Amino acid sequence: MAIKSLEDLRKIKAESKKQTETRKINDRQIIIGMGTCGIAAGARAVMTAVLEELAKRNIHDVAVLQTGCIGMCQKEPLLDIVRPGEDRVTYGPVSPTDVPRIIADHLINGVVVEDLVVAKIPNKEA
Repeated sequence: MAIKSLEDLRKIKAESKKQTETRKINDRQIIIGMGTCGIAAGARAVMTAVLEELAKRNIHDVAVLQTGCIGMCQKEPLLDIVRPGEDRVTYGPVSPTDVPRIIADHLINGVVVEDLVVAKIPNKEA
């Protein structure tokens, strides 16, 4: 969107603030590894698939975040699911066709997709 007026700038600012606030209050998160090796392995296509699947399911209360390299380059693209009170689960290598299953099974229904898991990070609050 080209900024042609002060009102355009205010709209962009309001939308950015809304997105930032949404990230702060979301208990559920999807984190995608977007380091150099992740991008080279196809993380952009995975990110697109995540955004499309969330939109298709009309899910708006999930923060979709990016992270850099976490050192598991051989398992890229990586995708983490964070649900409140549960362990953080890292999936990989994830293809865009895996995304609907991960979102439906794990994000929505709480069932970990075991055949794609590469790591589980214990929840410190649990």
